[in-house]
Amino acid sequence: MKNKHSDIQLGNSIGLIPAAGKASRLSPLPFSKELYPVGLFQPSGAQDLCPRPVCMNLLEHMRDAGVLKAYIILRRGKWDIPSYLHSGAATGMDLAYLVTEDSHSVPYTLDQAYPFVKDATVIFGFPDILFSAGNAYAALLEKHNRTGADVVLGLFPVSTADSGWDMVDFNAAGRISNITIKPAASRSRFTWIIALWTPLFTEFLHEQVRNKDLDTITGSRHETGELFISSVIQKAIDHGLKVAGKAFSHGSCVDIGTAEGLKKALQSALEEKNSEQP
Repeated sequence: MKNKHSDIQLGNSIGLIPAAGKASRLSPLPFSKELYPVGLFQPSGAQDLCPRPVCMNLLEHMRDAGVLKAYIILRRGKWDIPSYLHSGAATGMDLAYLVTEDSHSVPYTLDQAYPFVKDATVIFGFPDILFSAGNAYAALLEKHNRTGADVVLGLFPVSTADSGWDMVDFNAAGRISNITIKPAASRSRFTWIIALWTPLFTEFLHEQVRNKDLDTITGSRHETGELFISSVIQKAIDHGLKVAGKAFSHGSCVDIGTAEGLKKALQSALEEKNSEQP
């Protein structure tokens, strides 16, 4: 049975992008990792190509799906992001910025936007992850409207030798049963990197963060002590919220937040540039 938030339209949704991290895996950097240039692009209304910061990949996917506005959540000191993106004219979207005082991790960062998105459908993505999968967010919307899921995750294949991803177990219908935080080994070959969720999950996230109840989840914190958004989603599953996945079996993703991922992304961009030359 579909819930009351079914049959939504992406044009009425709000993008939500966490950018409050310290890039500790790439430290030191002279600028925010979300602006790390990977390849070239042509900004809206411009005639020349410009360096393409990694966050543009996510923004372009949102824009191409019809998402018209987004909040980017920053921590103090990352002023280069709004200085570069401004109001979003070059992206074809309307962008606004929220500043978190002290974010322990992504769930706390996202909750900073609660007053602004609590009644909206949220379109979520990580600005330091490059991905390719056609019109991915439109596919998440279709999955939501067909199943009435409270959360729809975009699932991408990753190497089983890479333990840097949260791995997702799901059935043939796409119903997600379990998310494991960065396992050393996993039978699943899919991670999740993008999402769509309804106000029901936004409220659930807000309640868990404000009540600090997440500390009671077994295995919710990684060995680094960080609390992951996957842990909140897993708890939502355990509490009966419907979480579905849309698998992009032929899609790809690269996390530039690690040295190895950044190297892979830069090499791929160079190969693409060379292939375009006559």
